[in-house]
Amino acid sequence: MRLAADRILGIALIGLAAFAAFNASQFQVTFSYEPVGPKAFPMLLSALLAGLSLVLVFRPGENGEWPDKRTTLKLVAVLLVLLAYALLFTRLGFLITTFLTVLSLARLFEASWAKALLGGILMAVGSYYLFTLGLGIALPGGHWLPDFN
Repeated sequence: MRLAADRILGIALIGLAAFAAFNASQFQVTFSYEPVGPKAFPMLLSALLAGLSLVLVFRPGENGEWPDKRTTLKLVAVLLVLLAYALLFTRLGFLITTFLTVLSLARLFEASWAKALLGGILMAVGSYYLFTLGLGIALPGGHWLPDFN
């Protein structure tokens, strides 16, 4: 029996959810947090991912075909851009890395240069202030500009 692409993806995502939940359960907190602590958010996301992945496994879409070559290349490019984001996040800092990531993703999905640049600037600066001022989360400034935060 040939498994649909949705089912294979669903099974893989359930594995990813289990991996994330296991890693979140290993958090060791040395001091007291809010009542839920730092494990709650990743555990909740893992449960949500697993639940939605079960939908893919048991109720796959009608089109269970793999994407065409062009779409597959775009998906691989998105994965590589997000991997680069994760690897460069602390080295370049939040603002630069977020700007370059949004710019790259916008261009990948055929936005004009002007729209991609504007989107990158607005997303980087807007999310920076949302995290730092709105939520009180310290973000890395990067090794090239250590006193920015």
